[in-house]
Amino acid sequence: MSDGTATVDLDVRLEQHRVELTGYCYRMLGSSFEAEDAVQDTMIRAWRSFEKFEGRSSLRSWLYRIATNVCLDMLTAGNKRARPMDLTESTPLAQAALAPRPDNTWLEPVPDARVLPTTADPAEAAVAKETVRLAFVAALQKLPSKQRAVLILREVLAWKASEVAELLDTSVASVNSALQRARATLAESNGDAAEADVSDPLDEEQQKLLERYVAAFEGYDMAALTALLHEDAVMTMPPFDLWLTGTSDITGFMTTLGAPCAGSHLVPVAVNGLPGFAQYKPDPEKGGFSAWAVQVLEISESRITGFHCFLDTARWFPLFDLPLHIEGKPDQVQ
Repeated sequence: MSDGTATVDLDVRLEQHRVELTGYCYRMLGSSFEAEDAVQDTMIRAWRSFEKFEGRSSLRSWLYRIATNVCLDMLTAGNKRARPMDLTESTPLAQAALAPRPDNTWLEPVPDARVLPTTADPAEAAVAKETVRLAFVAALQKLPSKQRAVLILREVLAWKASEVAELLDTSVASVNSALQRARATLAESNGDAAEADVSDPLDEEQQKLLERYVAAFEGYDMAALTALLHEDAVMTMPPFDLWLTGTSDITGFMTTLGAPCAGSHLVPVAVNGLPGFAQYKPDPEKGGFSAWAVQVLEISESRITGFHCFLDTARWFPLFDLPLHIEGKPDQVQ
């Protein structure tokens, strides 16, 4: 086999693991862009050191070892990404103020296609989706970095304790201890991680709920929207640290500070294993519609419990392969 053919073959073999590695790094780092950077670094390190890879483990295990080391190096700065409700108390509408924080503060949304590998196993697919949901990834960020890696490898990827111990150059006892501590931390700090009970695929009731949501939002019908929201629903708007609780504050915000969103159009997106929409709002200067937010919805018991709007459209819309401006209705850009 020529060197050129071998190089192409190695590139193909490495690329086969890109999506699952991106999912792993996203859970570790809480950032879609940092996850892609980490995987790219992993691929480059693997390519450069492949001659030293002696096949004592599978290529997949070797790549996870490299990716883990890359992520642990990136996490030494101590930055833990969060949601607004992880940092501040809920603000009453009367005191609402839009105070932005730096990009590296926030847990970031990620397109499903970038982190969820195709699988024929429905149970495996369900676990993958559940473990990229915002609440779960936010809970992971509260763990020390090595506990985070252990929990993901053991609970999400179903690695054996002995395999994790080998990857982390530690003992099985140490892995089991780290897993026990990680589980305890998640149990204490993340009671809401299981709130979004979205089925895969969406069942008929959930699909109808989303259809009603689109009609209510595009029509800016606050009475209809109130009927769809859980009474304790939460609305967040990164990069602003403001978050609101309850239907009256959420709809009150939408009709005051959020009033320019009236007349918006929504384009469905698959984001963080949950239903989502790319929101385009009317652009009075250019005409047509300009990108405004990526919305991620959490649903439980036939109501919307979480309504998360990520507003940094210059970053998010290209990530979802969507234009920043459209002239007509969104069905013209799908």
